[in-house]
Amino acid sequence: MALKDLPPDARPREKLLARGPGALSDAELLAVLLRTGIQGKGVLQLAQELLEVKTGFDGIAGLLHTSADDLQRIKGLGPAKRAELVAVLELARRALAQQLKEREGFDSPNAVKHYLQLHLAARPHEVFAVLFLDAQNRLLALEELFRGTLTQTSVYPREVVLRALHHQAAAVVLAHNHPSGTVEPSRADEALTQTLKAALALVDVRVLDHVIVGTGQALSMAERGLL
Repeated sequence: MALKDLPPDARPREKLLARGPGALSDAELLAVLLRTGIQGKGVLQLAQELLEVKTGFDGIAGLLHTSADDLQRIKGLGPAKRAELVAVLELARRALAQQLKEREGFDSPNAVKHYLQLHLAARPHEVFAVLFLDAQNRLLALEELFRGTLTQTSVYPREVVLRALHHQAAAVVLAHNHPSGTVEPSRADEALTQTLKAALALVDVRVLDHVIVGTGQALSMAERGLL
């Protein structure tokens, strides 16, 4: 059904303005962003199809964690629509980064996990990253230091220590993604954490956590008692 055929209070944009974004489904929110459909397919139908498993995105998180190149294969998503979707994701990243930079104290592990999910979850290969924090545990920088294959990454403790000294970091949060989707830490993950913890302790830098990211989820090794 075309938007013009819906009652005014059922149209996504009008519904959002009248009742707030929480009243809209994922498809309706996406329709607001897309604005128009394509020939023979209304914007609500296009939005719903984009969220289905058969597209390869499997929901709003999968769609917004993807890249502009991945979006090219979807009929109806021209350059403007692809740019808007990617821009939304980047705005979310920057908003979370600003919160972590301004917040005194490492008091929001969920915000950190969400931030890392936005950066790492959609990567097709394994990436090892580090959040560098100041003495008040506020974010100084996020750096992706190593990239690997789908199953492993070579991580060099010396390079992590050098980057921590460069940022004059007082603490770090380690992070990497599992492209397979599972976030359960392996024995290698646990061993690497302890190796980096020992290396960074030599320069008085604390390891606060090691977060493992998968599609739609993230695991804190600190919360699991593995630090």
